[in-house]
Amino acid sequence: MHRLLRRSLLGATAILLAPRPAAAHAVVVTSEPAAGAALAALPPAVTVRFNSRIDHARSRLTLVAPAGTQSVLELAPDTEPTVLEAGVPSRLAPQPGAWRLRWQVLAIDGHITRGDVPFTIAAP
Repeated sequence: MHRLLRRSLLGATAILLAPRPAAAHAVVVTSEPAAGAALAALPPAVTVRFNSRIDHARSRLTLVAPAGTQSVLELAPDTEPTVLEAGVPSRLAPQPGAWRLRWQVLAIDGHITRGDVPFTIAAP
């Protein structure tokens, strides 16, 4: 009986102490444009780097213009597992004012995280 109990306790301890992947929400590490940047024009591409792997198929980038119009950007297909990258369509008029690069990602911990990277376009 003691032998069975001891084996059960050892098995439970091994399961509890087994290495597991860290579960953490995706957090922006860097972005281009950087948060708070003042630009003369819209950049040709945008990039957001996260602290953990993200599911590219369930993630997105959207540019929000000063007037509130939103443009969902097409993500680059072959980027690092922690990076979202997209070209900015030339059809977008570089309106002066406050812009936002809105991101939404599904992190490896299974949680959807979203946020904005604010930047401005200076008047010509």
